[in-house]
Amino acid sequence: MTALPDGISQGTWSLDPTHTNAGFTVRHAGISKVRGHFADLEGSFVAGEDLESSRFEATLKTASVSTGNEDRDNHLRSADFFDAESNPEITFSSTKVASGEITGDLTISGVTQSVTLEYDYEGAATDPFDTYRAGFTASTKISRKDFGLTWNAALEAGGVLVSDEVKITIEAEFSAPTAA
Repeated sequence: MTALPDGISQGTWSLDPTHTNAGFTVRHAGISKVRGHFADLEGSFVAGEDLESSRFEATLKTASVSTGNEDRDNHLRSADFFDAESNPEITFSSTKVASGEITGDLTISGVTQSVTLEYDYEGAATDPFDTYRAGFTASTKISRKDFGLTWNAALEAGGVLVSDEVKITIEAEFSAPTAA
């Protein structure tokens, strides 16, 4: 049994989407990186008696993908990538929580794969509005091909336009359970 981090009490903690960033980075043309995030997300952290009995859940709305470029965002929402109309959500449901690692089922475009994220507990504090909050940062790398996201374009000089490897970074803030 691994104890919950200092400052974390049992119960259901709500993800605060206004203080959370679920982002990704992919290499573009082999020479630069494109970053994006999902603006519409929800989730929870259910703190059990210990880490092993705790779980994380998250849902990201694919139509809310944003990279700062409207044409690229629309392409990501299309059937070439997320197919937001047919697959409106990306979901994550943890299957194992341990010190420094969360393993779970990630579903993108209807394909579910097990992924492990490395995480850090950033601490907890009460904000000026008397809400007790806790922060976590997590990251992992996935192959987009593992999720059926195979669209690409060959480059004249060799290589492809979009890398297969996607780096995922989550900076999450949760609000503590409220007293009944």
